[in-house]
Amino acid sequence: MRRILMSLAVVFAIGPAAAATAVGPLLGASITAGKDGQTISAPVQIVILMTCLTMLPAALMCVTPFLRISIVLHFLRQALGTQTAPSNQVLIGLSLFLSVLVMQPVAKEIYEKGWQPFDKGTLTMEQALDQGGQPLRTFLMKYAKEKDIKLFVEIAHAPMPQSPRDLSLKMLIPAYIISELKASFQIGTVIFLPFMVIDMVIASVTLSMGMMQLPPSMISAPFKILLFVLVDGWNLVVGSLMKGFYT
Repeated sequence: MRRILMSLAVVFAIGPAAAATAVGPLLGASITAGKDGQTISAPVQIVILMTCLTMLPAALMCVTPFLRISIVLHFLRQALGTQTAPSNQVLIGLSLFLSVLVMQPVAKEIYEKGWQPFDKGTLTMEQALDQGGQPLRTFLMKYAKEKDIKLFVEIAHAPMPQSPRDLSLKMLIPAYIISELKASFQIGTVIFLPFMVIDMVIASVTLSMGMMQLPPSMISAPFKILLFVLVDGWNLVVGSLMKGFYT
């Protein structure tokens, strides 16, 4: 007990700096003072890097057509009533490849305007981020609704930008997200309506025939799938989604 009390007295006596140095090796992480200021130890840097890499896929999905395409495809599967066919992996894979197809010119422009000059040393990091962000800003501005942009400008208590170049990405990205959510739900509703009519017709017919024990969805599912196949539904849905990003 006496040794423990003496150890605590030493820790409190040597001050916070020494205590931080002692705790650092114990936890595998520390912040040390260097010539250029405080530097973060390697374990903390790895944790920060892994956290950023974990959030990167979600961030990329929210600033690409993946958001609209994936929601519309899930609406379509729900309207068909096929439960897990196609599976989530298939729908996500299709959304991903369609998003890559749309974003390829934007990514190429970002690479040419931002990364290449920075790699050659002709631009600083801040200049490269500003130049590389312009193609993405142009893409987001094309599909973000003015009403949604105004909403986030007011939320941020920022002055109204004089030009699209003055609009910050931190306000443009959420405006683009809710604009895409609105557009995807509108498209999903239009897709859902014809299949809902089939469900209503089948339900009324089965009810009039007194078939109470047979679920109407079991009878309507083959008719909905047959209708979707006959009109070449996948071609129509995917074609309409892609044309929406090229107009």
